[in-house]
Amino acid sequence: MDNYNKIATAIDYIKSNFREQPDLQEMAAAVHMSPFHFQRVFSEWAGVTPKKFLQYLTLEYAKNILKEDKATVFDAAYEAGLSGTGRLHDLFINIESMTPGEFKNGGKALHINYSFAESPFGNIIVASTSKGICHMAFADDRTAALDTLTALFPHAQFTQVVDMIQQNTLYIFTQDWSRLSEIKLHLKGTAFQIKVWEALLKIPMGDLTTYSQLAQKADSPGAFRAVGTAVGQNPVAFLIPCHRVIKSTGELGQYHWGDTRKMAMIGWEAAKTDHHK
Repeated sequence: MDNYNKIATAIDYIKSNFREQPDLQEMAAAVHMSPFHFQRVFSEWAGVTPKKFLQYLTLEYAKNILKEDKATVFDAAYEAGLSGTGRLHDLFINIESMTPGEFKNGGKALHINYSFAESPFGNIIVASTSKGICHMAFADDRTAALDTLTALFPHAQFTQVVDMIQQNTLYIFTQDWSRLSEIKLHLKGTAFQIKVWEALLKIPMGDLTTYSQLAQKADSPGAFRAVGTAVGQNPVAFLIPCHRVIKSTGELGQYHWGDTRKMAMIGWEAAKTDHHK
């Protein structure tokens, strides 16, 4: 967790200077670390060197990903029945939409467990019902994060406890697939939102798409603005990978939980995918 805070500062520097392709010494100086220490800390977090990570955050990388129209190595591994890190978490996630009755009177009938945890991208709050994960968000401020959750379900019963549904979900960050059973999402959304979120789940790890491409995948070509709104209303950070949607120009664009965090996610996933090719 402490490493992410250091790396986030470095990513901010990379974001501002990637066109100049700064070298290791320049990146280390920007975060007041020695090149040796910076390389070690960064490589521990990302799994690749800072220089390699920088390549994943360039416009050219993003544009090349957008041009690709073929199955990834991960897809091929899954289709061949292989297990291990090649099995993308997207393939394990199902969405069950909450009924209107479950939300009547602000979720009065719901009992929600919640807990705080660490992820490669900072602290998170994760909440679950008996049917699945109902909320996950980055919690830079724990009090504000809990206030946001309780405002979504004002009359639900809340218990701060780590249950098996949450625990199983958190394995997603370690890619420990041997301990990962099927993840269920129990979400409130319109039919259109659910369709967009399901389309997001089909974007493989390490790949990127645009809002117009996502609109086509959601069977709503031309409705990319409405699709963008649905993407922004994603109630479960990272699990539904809205961070994989970028501008058609190849620029990464904004992100509900911060541009730096979006860059970290894209680079981190690209590094993990490249590592297993």
